Amino acid sequence: MSEIRRLAVFCGSNAGARPQYVEATRSLGKLLAERGIGVVYGGSSVGLMAVLADTMLDELGDIIGVIPRMLVEREVANKALTDLRVVGSMHERKAMMAELADGFIALPGGIGTLEEFFEIWTWAQLGMHDKPCGLLNIAGYFDPLLEFLDRAVAEKFVREVHRNMVVVESDPAALLVRFEAYEPPRVVKWINAGTI
Repeated sequence: MSEIRRLAVFCGSNAGARPQYVEATRSLGKLLAERGIGVVYGGSSVGLMAVLADTMLDELGDIIGVIPRMLVEREVANKALTDLRVVGSMHERKAMMAELADGFIALPGGIGTLEEFFEIWTWAQLGMHDKPCGLLNIAGYFDPLLEFLDRAVAEKFVREVHRNMVVVESDPAALLVRFEAYEPPRVVKWINAGTI
């Protein structure tokens, strides 16, 4: 069983084309605040990132923003946060978010969201952490990605045990239930890169 005190949430710097993306992001923020679970996110004041932060602040939830200095200089830092940590690079941002979090959730987003989620999932695959990694599959956004991952398993580029590390739900409450019950799989740490 995992004790979830704070979750890292990766999400878009745009709000997306569907109102469901914003609605589900608000629902997640309210749920986490109600349950006393904190959030660490990318520190931005735009897109779904802003929706999440505003909801946490409105609900008096605990939220930390972590943003690289180059993005502060582009004036996208969320100045309403009481805890905004400015770091030197994107790499430092991910490392700090990972250190502060007990689990990781990706909401719909673009290249940056996918990159952050895939790196943190890779760290789990390599045994660098045993925290839950999940996708909140709002309005089926991640369906094509999940199909691709299943193909990667079928084509023997991804092991099924690693594919199964990713927790997928379309409802924030259901995702949180699965996170709280999460037990990391027994994974052999492969040394040969060709077997990963």
